[in-house]
Amino acid sequence: MAKADEVDYEIFGEEMQFVEVELDPGESAVAEAGMMMYKSPSIDMDAVFGDGSGQKSDLLGALLGAGKRLLTGESLFTTVFTHKGQGKAKVAFAAPYPGHILPLKLTDFGGRLICQKDSFLAAARGVQLGIFFQKRIMTGLFGGEGFIMQQLDGDGLVFVHAGGCIIRKDLQAGETIHIDTGCVVAFTQNVDFNIVRAGSIKSMIFGGEGVFFAELKGPGTVWIQSLPFSRLAGRMLASAPQNGGSTGEGSVLGGLGRLLDGDN
Repeated sequence: MAKADEVDYEIFGEEMQFVEVELDPGESAVAEAGMMMYKSPSIDMDAVFGDGSGQKSDLLGALLGAGKRLLTGESLFTTVFTHKGQGKAKVAFAAPYPGHILPLKLTDFGGRLICQKDSFLAAARGVQLGIFFQKRIMTGLFGGEGFIMQQLDGDGLVFVHAGGCIIRKDLQAGETIHIDTGCVVAFTQNVDFNIVRAGSIKSMIFGGEGVFFAELKGPGTVWIQSLPFSRLAGRMLASAPQNGGSTGEGSVLGGLGRLLDGDN
């Protein structure tokens, strides 16, 4: 496997973060489509078919890379940013919703990470974006993120985005943790990922925590997010007016306020 580009970076912000990547001449970074915030004029931007890793050069390889991305629900194209000038140049990538950006060197974790299909933000050129199939069919069906997750391979730097706060858990051999399925951001390849029922029937129906938990068993490392995008989107959808009017949550008058301001 070719060695990934070695890039420098700096992360800015608190709850709405972005990462600024510094490139030497000839170096490249790859990102999901639509994630760029700004760039130096000397950095060329090119949409490529597949994962943009540079590991495949033939048409079949490009088709396979694009097919993997299609299966994970991502765009068929990624964007490659290459420094074509002299000296240093910078390109920045912004997170798509409130949260934090996690920089991870794949060599620190055996050259592979498994993550949610929408958590990848950007990486140094040379990192391969693939798919990871759950070995257990029940885990795939009820694991919260579907049967397919993203697999990041290589020896380079990757930037993973997570909602809210991020916590890292280093599990010892045999150590187990239960996590809300949507709160799992990423885990190392040797972690055993399974799903378990969330208590009794009453707990599953009225507990508000879903029907299943994700059960992760060490040894290995797990990253957990406090605010999955699905939870944020669900709350926004529940609060949105169903018939084009205000929900009244911002008024002490409630329904009377909606009547007075013309919403009813």
